[in-house]
Amino acid sequence: MAASPERVLSAAVAQRLAAIPAAREVVPSDPRLSARWHMHSVPSPFSRWNYHPEFEVHLIRFGTGRYIVGDRIDAFAAGQLVLVGSNVPHHWISDLEPGETITDRDVVFQFHPSWIERCREVLPELSQIEPMLTKSARGIEFSGQTAVDGAGELELIGSTAGAERLQHIFGLLGILANAPAAEHRTLAKAWLPPLDDRYAADIIDRAFAYIFDNLTKDVRLSDAADLIGMSESAFSKYFKRVSGQTFSDTVRKLRLAHAGKLLKETNLPVSAIYQRVGYTNLSNFNRQFRAHYGLTPRDFRRPDST
Repeated sequence: MAASPERVLSAAVAQRLAAIPAAREVVPSDPRLSARWHMHSVPSPFSRWNYHPEFEVHLIRFGTGRYIVGDRIDAFAAGQLVLVGSNVPHHWISDLEPGETITDRDVVFQFHPSWIERCREVLPELSQIEPMLTKSARGIEFSGQTAVDGAGELELIGSTAGAERLQHIFGLLGILANAPAAEHRTLAKAWLPPLDDRYAADIIDRAFAYIFDNLTKDVRLSDAADLIGMSESAFSKYFKRVSGQTFSDTVRKLRLAHAGKLLKETNLPVSAIYQRVGYTNLSNFNRQFRAHYGLTPRDFRRPDST
């Protein structure tokens, strides 16, 4: 049986984190609307590692960076469209210069499982989207024309009202549910975090911030544990239980995602890139990159590799 948060966290850590908001994001509801549509900028209180019972359609409008959906970590760019399932942890971390802000980076549409279930009871045609919602427990990324058309409907939800708004909501869901096999992929293993841990979001968010700040340097589990105020052993177990992956796997995936971004966006040689993402051995970098992406760094760089 997994240890309870009270057993994993020391009394001192629990006391220090007692004022932190609950891990699960509370999505505000509006009685005049079926579901929530909003944009947000970065940095923002909304941009953090979080999960919530609502399904979420997430569009990146501007910028690049790395995303986390469940145990999947990879690079993102403008135009990325993802459906995140109920209570699946997620986070989009932009590449920002010191003091930089990206205005309205995201468009987000969130709807509660109970709302869509009630809709299906009176609109049997909506049974068409049920397989997609089930699959979203692993996160679904859309591409090609599906992503373009879906983004268009998603944007229109925010600028319309009444029956027209509903038209675009169901239009969006229909487009995503009918995505051809070549234009969608699942991202992560099916897994849910412990839903009763009110400290999880803050601890994992701070751990990710430490990793990002030191990604090109020597990232140490012991330093992250000290930052949180836990023993190395307790933090290691806690991180895996709450995030679904080990601390070392998280560091590796973030480094490889950054390497993939540099390969696609720069002309830097592989011999320079591996050092820029925190590796000290080229052969080890090449081996891990191929194991993660199924391609060598040089093959990944080719225009037809994605």
